[in-house]
Amino acid sequence: MNGNLQKQRVKEITEQLEQGIKDLFESEQYRKWLTTMSRFHQYSLNNTILICMQKSDASLVAGFHAWKKMGRHVKKGEKGIWILAPIRYAREQRNVEEEPRKPHEAEKEKTEKKEMICTGYKVVSVFDVSQTEGRELPSISVNELTGDVETYQQLFEALKMSCPVPIEFESIRNGAKGYFHQTENRIAIQEGMSQVQTLKTVIHEMAHQKLQSIQGGPAVLTPVQRIISRNAKEVEAESVAFTVCQHYGIDTSDYSFAYIASWSEGKEILELKQSMDTIRNAASEMISEINRNLPRRREVQIELEKENEEKDKVKQR
Repeated sequence: MNGNLQKQRVKEITEQLEQGIKDLFESEQYRKWLTTMSRFHQYSLNNTILICMQKSDASLVAGFHAWKKMGRHVKKGEKGIWILAPIRYAREQRNVEEEPRKPHEAEKEKTEKKEMICTGYKVVSVFDVSQTEGRELPSISVNELTGDVETYQQLFEALKMSCPVPIEFESIRNGAKGYFHQTENRIAIQEGMSQVQTLKTVIHEMAHQKLQSIQGGPAVLTPVQRIISRNAKEVEAESVAFTVCQHYGIDTSDYSFAYIASWSEGKEILELKQSMDTIRNAASEMISEINRNLPRRREVQIELEKENEEKDKVKQR
């Protein structure tokens, strides 16, 4: 794809993104985006939206040649998913000088061209694993909770290790399932609830802590902390909690986003994108931290690394 055609494709994709953001704020579309993001939490906001727009049931994507390296090939007739990939390129740097240059200086400049590294984007095509066939891939996903105590205990311990504030059980008298106490900097969870409800409540309160406290981190809050309404805070916390629960197969059937259209009404695209990016950053950081503390995730990751090392040794022989 030549330069001009590539620029045109980037422009088209960007325009589609703006329309896509407007369309997302319908209950089911928004839910689909959060589900997509739960599978691609390390992707950029723009790319999670693009994947959701084109193939909302995608679970693992890679380029045509990347799939071949993994022992799989794209099925005949499958249509690629267009996303934006960052690129770096060199461009000649021109200095603007107030005084005219001497002849020998101009000649010297011709032989000593200055270049600066610029960044941009290009449109690339990727394919979901469902569009490919071949060698079976190792799974590092967490199976849906079935009430198994060991599964519950492992995930609960990983949540506690990932949370920067204490998580305590207590008898909450006002009927709430849990709360994040900003002054005491702790999370309280209603005792005696089911395992699944306990996990969902812990994740929801962790989302509040991540988004609202100073300890939430610079990746979530802008240098000047955003002033948002109580309703907006709840939308963001609920969205983060849904994304994290969905990632770990925890039942999300009782999550409702029927109110999302009225919440987003009248807001500018920039404001909506800022809120969506806050949700994406918080969810991604939480998932990454929990993964680091899940024993099975670490075991599978070690297995994958060993397998890749063995392949490299075979290639070198």
